[in-house]
Amino acid sequence: MIASPVYEKEIVAIILYTSCFFMIVAVFLVVFFYFSRKKIIQKEVEKRDLEIHLQKEQLHAVIVTQEEERKRIAQDLHDDISSKLNIVSLNAHLLSSPNLTEDEIKEITDNIINLTAKALENSRKIAHNLLPPVFEKFGLNAGVEELSQEFESSKSVKVNYKNQIDFDDNDIDRHLHVFRILQELMNNSLRHGKATEIWVDFKSINELNTCKYKDNGTGFDSKNTENQKGLGMRNIDSRISFLDGTITLDSQIGSGIVVIFTF
Repeated sequence: MIASPVYEKEIVAIILYTSCFFMIVAVFLVVFFYFSRKKIIQKEVEKRDLEIHLQKEQLHAVIVTQEEERKRIAQDLHDDISSKLNIVSLNAHLLSSPNLTEDEIKEITDNIINLTAKALENSRKIAHNLLPPVFEKFGLNAGVEELSQEFESSKSVKVNYKNQIDFDDNDIDRHLHVFRILQELMNNSLRHGKATEIWVDFKSINELNTCKYKDNGTGFDSKNTENQKGLGMRNIDSRISFLDGTITLDSQIGSGIVVIFTF
C-alpha cells in the first residue's frame, strides 16, 4: 500500500517539529548547564577569595600579636633586667675603688647580691609568661589550674575550674593555643569586665573537646560587631582557626559574657 503525498507530508512535518523541539530543548539544556556551571564556579571563586581574605586577616592578627608580645618582652627586659644589671655593674666598679672600709664593701656586695637575685626572679617571670613550666611539664589541665590560682591570688576574682577531658600530652602545641585563649579571656574579664567570678568548664560533647567560659562582669553588646574587633578577639579568632575549632560569644551589658569554643 502506497502512502498518500498528504500523509507523507504530515510525517515529515511531525519529524521536523519533533527535531526542532528536541534541538530547542538541547540548546536550552546546554545554556542552562553553562550558566549553572558558571554560577557554581563564580561562587567557588568568591568562597576561595573569602577564605584567602580571612587567612590574611588571621595572619595579620598573629603578626600584630607577636609584635606586641615582642615589644612587651623588650620593655620588660629594658625596665627590669637591664636597669638592675646596670646598677650591678656600677656597684661592681665601686668595689675596685681604693680605701673602702669593710662596711662599705659589705654594703656594696649586699646590693650586688640583692639586685642579681631580683634580676633572676624577673627573668624567670618573663620566661614563665612565654611558656609556663607547669604547662610544659604536666600539660593543659595543670596549666589552667595554675592560671586559675594566679588570678585568684589577686583576691579580686574567684575562678571555678572543672575538667572532664583526659588531654593527650602529645597535643601540647595545640593546647598552648587553648591556654592562651583562656589567658586572654581571663585578662579581659578582670581588666575590662571587672568580673568577680569566672567559670571554666572543659567537657567532651559529641566526641568534640569543648570549653565553656563564663564571667559575671559588666558585659557588652555582643551584637555590635565593633565590640569584637579588638586585638584580643582577633588573636582568639586566629587561634581558634589554627585549632580547626568554632567559637560563639554571647554577652549583654550588665550580664557578663559566655564564650563556648571547640578544639
